[in-house]
Amino acid sequence: MNILFFITSLDVGGAERQVLDLARRLISRNHNVLIVYLTGSGRLISSDKSVRAIGLGSTKSICGGVRSFLSLRALIKSFKPDVVHSHMVHANLLARLVRLVTHVPRLICTAHSNNEGGRLRMYAYRMTNFLADVTTNVSRGAVEAFESKGAVRHGQMLVVPNGIDTDKFSFDELSRSNIRSAEGISANEKVILAVGRLVTAKDYPCLLGAFEILCRVDKAITLWIIGDGELKSELIALCKELEIFNRVKFFGIREDVAGFYSAADVYVLSSAWEGFGLVVAEAMSTERVVVATDCGGVKEVVGEEGGLIVRPGKVEELAATIRLALDMDTSAARALGRRARQRVIDNYSLDAVVTTWANLYAP
Repeated sequence: MNILFFITSLDVGGAERQVLDLARRLISRNHNVLIVYLTGSGRLISSDKSVRAIGLGSTKSICGGVRSFLSLRALIKSFKPDVVHSHMVHANLLARLVRLVTHVPRLICTAHSNNEGGRLRMYAYRMTNFLADVTTNVSRGAVEAFESKGAVRHGQMLVVPNGIDTDKFSFDELSRSNIRSAEGISANEKVILAVGRLVTAKDYPCLLGAFEILCRVDKAITLWIIGDGELKSELIALCKELEIFNRVKFFGIREDVAGFYSAADVYVLSSAWEGFGLVVAEAMSTERVVVATDCGGVKEVVGEEGGLIVRPGKVEELAATIRLALDMDTSAARALGRRARQRVIDNYSLDAVVTTWANLYAP
């Protein structure tokens, strides 16, 4: 089967990594896969020769949009996909419009959040839904958000969760030891980890505020943040203002993020909104103690016994819950981690999700 993935970018982010994971698994199942991305340099794919990817170099101008439309149409005509699977709002809408003038045997559009924009984007979704054969989102909460905003009719959008490579994201004592040693972390020091783009949705100011509260009485904790984004300079400035700069490390984008999960003691997601919370599932798969905000589909992923849930935007509540996680004795933390990993294996394994997609791709 010829499968064309179309996504807004391949630079950084959970949706982007998920598309790459899907592409690799589908290739291993002898499908012919091409990824097309609208903007950016394709940083995530730059060193991976196993997946064919083409960037359109789109800009935000009207001319840029027209060029992207024509380029996508030409690629579809030359590649002759059996299915086009688009991801994220810009790619979803453009793929639908291209279908008006180009033969696409099957079009599947996937949103990756409960918040993909304001009223205009939701209206655009609603007006173009007829052009997609299947429309999906990554959690029940995200689907309900789209329904409540009028972007889709009730029952029109399916839930297909993100898939986790549980072999890749498994606890590794050697990685833990090596990374902590390289970073000068002592045996009695606790590491809090956050992974994600440095953007408004992730609400890092809430996390930094909570960490500052913890630092008032605990000198043996460190916060690691993996990711990059437009708010990096503002967050660094906030660290200095809160006088925690020397206890927070920004690592930027890392290829070895799986090892950093193992190196951490507590994983924290402070997001204001999420569709699924891919990083939460990755941390759970690595048997970490997870503290996460109740946004989008995160609570669905964590379940009853997979981690600790707090309300979004509540700095003191987040600090208190991280404190509970840090104070867990070793046996309790390990038991919680084992339950969390089993939940991911049972509900979000990558192979099972790839099979779901393969079934949806078939007409």
